[in-house]
Amino acid sequence: MIEVLVIDDEYPILETLKMYLSEKGYKVLVAKDGKEGWETLLRFGPKIVILDIRLPDVNGIDLLKKIITRFPGTKVIMITAFHEMQTAIEAMKSGAFDYIKKPLDIGELDRALGRAVHMSMGHNDHGIGTEGGEDQEVLVGSSHSMLELQKTIGVLCTNNATVLIQGETGTGKELVARLIHKNSSLKHGPFVVFDCAGVVENLLESELFGHEKGAFTGAIYTKKGAVERAENGTLFMDEISELPIQLQGKLLGFLQRREFQRVGGHEVLRSNCRVMAASNKDLKEMVHKGLFREDLYFRLKVVQVHIPPLRERLEDIPELVAHFMGKINRDMKLGISKLEKGVLDLLMAYSWPGNVRELENTLVEAMVKTRGDMISKETIQRLLGQPKGSKEGFKNQLTTLEAVERDHIMETLKKVNYSRKKAAQILGISLPTLRAKIAKYEILMP
Repeated sequence: MIEVLVIDDEYPILETLKMYLSEKGYKVLVAKDGKEGWETLLRFGPKIVILDIRLPDVNGIDLLKKIITRFPGTKVIMITAFHEMQTAIEAMKSGAFDYIKKPLDIGELDRALGRAVHMSMGHNDHGIGTEGGEDQEVLVGSSHSMLELQKTIGVLCTNNATVLIQGETGTGKELVARLIHKNSSLKHGPFVVFDCAGVVENLLESELFGHEKGAFTGAIYTKKGAVERAENGTLFMDEISELPIQLQGKLLGFLQRREFQRVGGHEVLRSNCRVMAASNKDLKEMVHKGLFREDLYFRLKVVQVHIPPLRERLEDIPELVAHFMGKINRDMKLGISKLEKGVLDLLMAYSWPGNVRELENTLVEAMVKTRGDMISKETIQRLLGQPKGSKEGFKNQLTTLEAVERDHIMETLKKVNYSRKKAAQILGISLPTLRAKIAKYEILMP
């Protein structure tokens, strides 16, 4: 059933439209002002909004812009008793789906709703249009810390300085790097991701700088490394703290001279790629402990960007939830658009050690397990480790073999201070296998 939200401060219009649209088969939600309307949008995510331009608390055009920005697939039909040409132009320019004058012509409203429903259903069926595409690369949140981060990104888009992005696991470091690249002068070049923790140690140099044919056993052809592939673009080095000391020196040399050699090669090559590095560890502290080169640290931190953890911007959770629910519905072809009262309170009371990534994963699991179109408090309580009537975590409820393996891997990692190499030796598995299991079970690494 298509949900329609009517936002108007005139009670007779709210009641008339609710009755008429309900008889037409729509599920109707109503709000008497902008604040109530926005809260209803965040909670239920209706695909169609009928919005009065003049509201007691906000300007309808401003609310329209806010809706289109956060819910790009929502069709907003503007209505007004005070028709002015400039207002109509501004409304359509700002993204309104249609513009109807009061007193409302029911036939005109029916036609506008019919077109809106047709387009909304088309997007859902085919996964195309404004609801797709850029969702993967958007910073959600209007808290002070996120606004400051957005300003910093804006400045970094005007130059090609080396950037060090620091933040806890799951805060969105790669997303920030992609946004900087996407809006910089290098946007038409490649964006190459190099995971320093995701490559076997003895292949790191080859993967980073490339190798010549015959350079080592198995090198049956010449291969370009990440530095070379990122020419005229951006090289994003994730988990830079995991780069071995000996390779840190070679990376420093490249940053200083923009020159490098492939493994087994003699030709000096150049690359003008912009380097952005990310770490969830305190590199300054690692320098003090002799685990990271000080000269490389200073070369990387020409500009530092700190991404705040989710627990420091809990006010952004309603927007994040709305964003992720829309994305999950599209990606997984679900139709879950509601939250039981109290769900947002539970989400905002949680500390989110896994940050935004954990929030998204929690919503994915909640939506997959939901029957109907509303996420319940009980589901969220269970997923956050707060079963109804109990403060205990859900750890005691896990009984599958995979759950036991996950717990065992986590305990082993803790005992060896999260050293992957030591943990793999103790567990009797290869390092790549351990990395795969860490990714599979979404184990958070400090």
